[in-house]
Amino acid sequence: MPVRKPPTERQRRLGAELRKMREHVGLNISEAAAIHRTDRTTVSNTESARSGVSSDRVRVWAANYSCPDAEYIDALAEMARERGTYWWDEYRDSAVASALDLAELEHHAAALRSVQITHMPGLLQHEDYVRAVFAEAVPPMAPEAFERMLSFRIRRSGVLDRSPVPPVCTFVIHEMALRILFGGRAVLKAQLHHLLEQSERENVVVRILPLEAGGFPAAANSTLLACGPVAQLDTVQTDTAAGSMFHHAETHLANYRAVIDLLEERSLGPGRSRDFIREAAQQL
Repeated sequence: MPVRKPPTERQRRLGAELRKMREHVGLNISEAAAIHRTDRTTVSNTESARSGVSSDRVRVWAANYSCPDAEYIDALAEMARERGTYWWDEYRDSAVASALDLAELEHHAAALRSVQITHMPGLLQHEDYVRAVFAEAVPPMAPEAFERMLSFRIRRSGVLDRSPVPPVCTFVIHEMALRILFGGRAVLKAQLHHLLEQSERENVVVRILPLEAGGFPAAANSTLLACGPVAQLDTVQTDTAAGSMFHHAETHLANYRAVIDLLEERSLGPGRSRDFIREAAQQL
């Protein structure tokens, strides 16, 4: 995986996993460098994603650390093999780094589990709805930047058609997101019809969390759990006013998985959710 500057979140994650592997066997950087027959700088730069790493080196280092998890090692080696240019690279002159990292995260995910409180999920947004949401940006976007980010947001939804196997996506959407009039009644109504259409995809499950379900944990945050090829490589993305934040510490992953499990249990099933969306659209 050749490293661009600055490194992407996925490249940082690969380095972090190599660091965790080293720390798990109780080696410091100098000791690791000695068993790898390299120097401290190479180990440090690789773990911090300042330098790239080959899949062969990943396997050698994993063997030196006596890591027994073959699936985990295979997944890390595959991350190291990733090369080439992707569609989101076209937006490096206009999109913030966290947005690019999110597109990359979605592209490589085996499955996606999302909880949205006040907005429709980005992957299921209608173009007019996107325009209405972006119109509320602070500070306002210049016209050219506005159109670039609109294009970026729409292209992200292409992951739903990813070949050869698209990710299985489960979207929990709070009723509040179905009621906030971004762009007015006509725009929201078109968005709800778009949501219904997307919910008919074989790889998309939409579940509505109604207001009557009451309070719930993490009510202030929209959350995305991107499932990796193995559970250790799952990543959680949360939205903040400053952009996306990414979490992959074991405790964070366990807590967010528990929250999403709970909200999926409290939400309406797919069929009842579609009925709920239809009723919301009829009320506009």
